[in-house]
Amino acid sequence: MGFVSSSRSSTRPVITQLDRSIYLASRSPRRRELLAQIGVRFQVLMFRDRPEADAELDETPLAGEVPGAYVERLARAKAQAGWKRLEQRSLPRSAVLAADTTVALAGRILGKPADRIEAAAMLAELSGRRHEVLTAVALKDEARMECALSVSEVEFRALSAEDIRQYVATGECDDKAGGYAIQGRAAQFVAGLRGSFSGVMGLPLYETAQLLERMSAPRDRRK
Repeated sequence: MGFVSSSRSSTRPVITQLDRSIYLASRSPRRRELLAQIGVRFQVLMFRDRPEADAELDETPLAGEVPGAYVERLARAKAQAGWKRLEQRSLPRSAVLAADTTVALAGRILGKPADRIEAAAMLAELSGRRHEVLTAVALKDEARMECALSVSEVEFRALSAEDIRQYVATGECDDKAGGYAIQGRAAQFVAGLRGSFSGVMGLPLYETAQLLERMSAPRDRRK
């Protein structure tokens, strides 16, 4: 039985435009592109080091931690770290958006591979099987923090050893949860997808728009 894309209501949240932008606490070019796609005005809140290098942002799963709780914890921690840096640098106050993505196979978290050998091993495990891609989005301002979770199911076709070798050699697997990027060459491996394509990329736009609406963050309104 093939996959059928999940449907959403055609009603879109209308976000009131304010004379300020939000901060994006992420180095990811794909998250910047996705946020711009829905007209959100933002500034990138750069970290001197990678956010995960911070002791408070250890990406090691906790004992017994399930994938959904794992990505929500990291997204919240990244938003909190972004807010802390905003205060340290005395930047104008505005909401901080952060996200975290992981792959789960039969409930087991497959994070970012340590090297290309591990990336190849992950792809071999995903070959011919269905797995989940979970992305949590957190939005923090002075008064509160809210978080939303997107869970999608992806099915890979069977991958040969040569398929994996050639893909890993491109370097596209580097620093990617599960060892692949669906928006790149790995798209040819995807036999089915149920859920959010943008969520699998790293920023689920429906959930992000809902968070922005609830917290009244700005978004361009185009006729």
